[in-house]
Amino acid sequence: MKLSGVTKKRYFIILSLAIIICSAGTLFAQNTHHFKPTKYYFTYDAKHEPVLKLKPGDTLITSTLDAFGNSISSSDQKASEIVHLPKVNHQTGPFFVEGAEPGDTLAIHLLKVRPNRDYAVSTHLPHFGVLTGESYTAMLTDPLPEKTYIWKLDFNRDVGILDFPESKIGKVEIPLQPFLGTVGVAPNFGEAVISLTPAEHGGNMDCVETKEGTTLYFPVFVEGALFMLGDGHAAQGDGEICGTGLECSMDVTVKVDVIKGKAINWPRFEDDDYIMVASSTRPVIDAFRSAHVELINWLVQDYGYDRWDALQLVSQVGRARIGNVVDPKYTVVAKFPKKYLPTRK
Repeated sequence: MKLSGVTKKRYFIILSLAIIICSAGTLFAQNTHHFKPTKYYFTYDAKHEPVLKLKPGDTLITSTLDAFGNSISSSDQKASEIVHLPKVNHQTGPFFVEGAEPGDTLAIHLLKVRPNRDYAVSTHLPHFGVLTGESYTAMLTDPLPEKTYIWKLDFNRDVGILDFPESKIGKVEIPLQPFLGTVGVAPNFGEAVISLTPAEHGGNMDCVETKEGTTLYFPVFVEGALFMLGDGHAAQGDGEICGTGLECSMDVTVKVDVIKGKAINWPRFEDDDYIMVASSTRPVIDAFRSAHVELINWLVQDYGYDRWDALQLVSQVGRARIGNVVDPKYTVVAKFPKKYLPTRK
């Protein structure tokens, strides 16, 4: 059948309208959800009832408490008298993502991670931190004296401010770098993992890379993935040496996606400059090894690198950061500059 010029024109108008309508339907199907938490969890566990169901493409706007449940606001308060294990690192969630199944990858795009108050809390605890004796490493030294520090946050200048009356410097200012200390999915094998511990599911990695503008990728172990987040830090040095960063409650906005049939072994991150892998275990050298093996596998599988060429290049241009050396498992982040990535296969 041969269409006339007028008929062809009408046909293409109708077709164009249909495409626009379908595109609009897809757009509006991606919803924005506002969730105000009233209950918090202290373990990552597939048995937790989801607080909200999301679809791939949906945006979630929510908030988190700090590691102490927002219960400390004065340097006169002692964390050991207020917070008791396992009730630390209050987690918002879990959130069920429709279509996420074991063997998939959950993508969490961090669109906003911002402190929602003008102070942050950091503490020294007698048996917590890398420079004191704790349950995994006994030392014949006195425990740390307990101290609580309240940092002022100046958002106009993006700095944290603290007075040091016993030190010659008197006062310090450090740049703010807000991030989520704890974020992840329900673990594998039916495990319940305390929110103080990182592992393959993510959890308390304390990586400064989990900041606004980064996309996080997690292996999916259970239906719906069941991701949670919390433990916001306004800033933190490598290793979280004293055991706490600048602990602060946060306003958080994320967008979720599911990569079907894509299995990964460890959490992966991506920002404008790097692709990254976070691995958590003890000793720290094994965390370093696992992170770099996963990074090299990523370069081979997704970017067409020969395995040994990838090893050579990672050895010369790769970077590594220590997330924490204070949690039950230590976290290392292996980083590869994106400027050395070819077009994906």
